[in-house]
Order: sequence, then C-alpha cells, then structure tokens
Amino acid sequence: AVDWLRKKGIAKADKKAGRTAAEGLIGVEPGLREAAIVEVNSETDFVARNDAFQQIVTNVAKVALAHDNTEAVTNAKYPGSDKTVADAIKDAIGTIGENMAFRRSQKLSVEQGAVATYVHNSVADNLGKLGVLVAIETTGDATKAAAFGRQVAMHVAATNPLALSVEELDPAAVEREKAIFSEQARASGKPENVIEKMIEGRLRKFYEEVVLLKQAFVINPDLTVEAALKAAEKEIGAPAKITAYVRFALG
Repeated sequence: AVDWLRKKGIAKADKKAGRTAAEGLIGVEPGLREAAIVEVNSETDFVARNDAFQQIVTNVAKVALAHDNTEAVTNAKYPGSDKTVADAIKDAIGTIGENMAFRRSQKLSVEQGAVATYVHNSVADNLGKLGVLVAIETTGDATKAAAFGRQVAMHVAATNPLALSVEELDPAAVEREKAIFSEQARASGKPENVIEKMIEGRLRKFYEEVVLLKQAFVINPDLTVEAALKAAEKEIGAPAKITAYVRFALG
C-alpha cells in the first residue's frame, strides 16, 4: 500500500512537472570565507511563502555551499535523506501540490578575506526574491571586509552591473555599443579626430553605467565603487580586491 501511494505521488509529480514554475525564492548560505546562492522555483508566490518550501530552499543552499556548480548540487544528497536534491524536490511536488524546480546555483570563495551576502526584501533568514554575493580578497580584517562587501552587495542589487571590470565585459556588447556610438557621432558631420574623441567619451560613460568598479557607489555617489574600496582599505587594514560577485534575481 505504501509503495502504491508513493507511485501515485510520483505520477502526480510527473504530471505537474509540465507546468511553468516562475515564482519561488533565492536562497543564500554564508560560510567561512565562502558563500553559495541558489534559485528554486515554484508555480505561485503562495507556495513560495510556505514554510515547507522555504525549508527546501534553505537546504538546497546548504548543499550548494559544498559543491561548485548546479549539476553537482542537483545530484548531491539532500540533507537528512538518502535521495538526491533532484529526487527530494520531485517528492515534494507530490506533497506540496505544485511544480517546483531547482534552477541554478553558484558559489564564491576566497583564500583570505570574506564573501559577503545580501538578500533584498527577505521573506525569512537568507531567503528572498533577489540575492547577491560579493567576494573580497584581503589579508586585513575579514569582519570589516565583510561589512564593506555587504554594502557593495546592496549596490549590486540596486544597479545590476554587467561586469566587475572593463576587461570582463562581453566584447560583443562593447562592439555593439561602439558601433551605435560611431554611427551617432558620424551623423554629426564632425571631423574624424573629433569623432574618435566623441566615441571614447561615450564608451567611458557606458563603462561608468555598467561596470561595477566604475559605477558611482550608491552608498556615497561622490565615489566610484573602486574609489570606495580604496578608502575602505584604511578600515580593513590592508589592500583589498573585489574578485567576483553574483546577482540572482528570481526568474
């Protein structure tokens, strides 16, 4: 009878798995000099507010802290179970009655320093619709580095930069902007040497808008994020470098 009921649950889950899961939660799990972030989807916001679903997201985030990519997390053991994360979520579909899906995860770590976390409009501890990780390498005070990193994470949540540095920008995106700027500048009919300067100026402005280190820091817009980091080094007590960031917005 138990086997029959389990089979019914799985059949029910398979049927529901075709439905779109576009709601859900972002979960973060901080660790020692590392942190993980995950996205688990549900069909409705009502289920996202359900304690059982929130526990699933929390548990998946804990698993993500021990694994480097989404596939590894999917196939890893779910906490307190002999099942994989994928199978545990499939079982929960039958129990909760809605399609759910583990969409993605990412982990950041540093050898020295801190990985700061931030969840915007959190619905419970480390759970919300938008989450950010920021990794700061430093030999200085890790607690101070984490405090500054959290401010940068709040900045990233607000501005959604395309890349950490100019070098990390997608070359195709830069070329596309350059082509648009070139056409706009040439339409002005100005000499070629002036046009080149116009393109340079517009590219510089583009970088200031989309590159994290070049953006005006939301906590203190008089400074760029890069300059704010330099100023924070006095408090941290050693040179510091933002090595990576991750921003997960639901969907």
